[in-house]
Amino acid sequence: MQSNFFKMKRVVVGLSGGVDSSVAAYLLQQQGYEVIGLFMKNWHDDSVTISNECPWLEDSNDALLVAEKLGIPFQTVDLSEQYKEKIVDYMFNEYEKGRTPNPDVLCNREIKFDVFMKIALSLGADYVATGHYCRKGEIDVDGNPVYQLLAGKDDNKDQSYFLCQLSQEQLAKSLFPIGELTKPQVREIATEMELVTADKKDSQGLCFIGKVRLPEFLQQKLQPKEGLIFEVDADNEVYKTTETTFNSVKEQLIAEATSINYTPEMGRVMAKHQGAHYFTTGQRKGLNVGGTKEALFVIATNVETNAIYTGQGTQHPGLFKKALFISKDEVHWIRTDMALANEQSMKVMARIRYRQLLQVATLHQFEEGMYVAFDEPQSAITEGQFVAWYINDELVGSGVIS
Repeated sequence: MQSNFFKMKRVVVGLSGGVDSSVAAYLLQQQGYEVIGLFMKNWHDDSVTISNECPWLEDSNDALLVAEKLGIPFQTVDLSEQYKEKIVDYMFNEYEKGRTPNPDVLCNREIKFDVFMKIALSLGADYVATGHYCRKGEIDVDGNPVYQLLAGKDDNKDQSYFLCQLSQEQLAKSLFPIGELTKPQVREIATEMELVTADKKDSQGLCFIGKVRLPEFLQQKLQPKEGLIFEVDADNEVYKTTETTFNSVKEQLIAEATSINYTPEMGRVMAKHQGAHYFTTGQRKGLNVGGTKEALFVIATNVETNAIYTGQGTQHPGLFKKALFISKDEVHWIRTDMALANEQSMKVMARIRYRQLLQVATLHQFEEGMYVAFDEPQSAITEGQFVAWYINDELVGSGVIS
């Protein structure tokens, strides 16, 4: 009996070939875990990646070298089929609908902490660990353990947002060994240990695909379709606010969360584009329109009429909204014990994109879904992206913006 009691806990680390997961593996080893390195291969198609930047082959080789240096077993697992089905196809469908998905959030929910986690557990692992800059807490609620997703200690690198869709079941089996460290500290440990990844640049781009050229990536599936780019003036009638008396909080929230329905007569034609589905709210690059006093930003797209509406400058009123809506089935609580009932509200701090400073907001739950009302108007609230809400340094829930 006793030998089981002292059996080392087994952890599978998702070794990505980067410095963060390398140091995560080393720290776990130091803490007395039995560590196994597993590299996820999620992408086969070299035609849309920038071939000399971050190809998976180089990454898997670096992951192997780190595993050898640490003396831990190493395996590569090919998840490209699941990746295509759960991430790539989903992204194309979202873009076709004129929404902008966040592949990194999805990849964590669907691949790393689902498919990958199941493989790890089938290898007899007690936990799965990643190199994310976030922390895990555990508290007792009514005699049951409840897991918390906490922000990483490094304010510049906090990656809790990318894990905003995780469940209690997933968190229970997760470890985040570098969450208490800053990036410079992680690099320092890697240098001391002479890990090959110590000075490696952080990978950018879609979760584990390397640096993908997004337009080409999309164009493979979505056909180019010529349409018009309109510019809407900041002093257009549509932005004139009249004093409105609302009969209820809900009525006001609906008004604040509803997007303006732009039509061609509201603006003037500036240029042509190759498909509204390639553009997203707040985007500046790729419009290729010159001659305006300030840069043009996308304020809205309409994939049905294939029109793009733009406005000049970062302060254009068409970029701002005070509230957003999440449909009922897209509301997700990591802390299920804190979930709101119908007609309840909660003061939180929230962000609508990674690295955005947390904003003061109020959640309002209704039968059909949830409204998130911000104290200050927010720029470029984008359908398909995730809003995540926090209490202090704990991410308690999230949802897909409708």
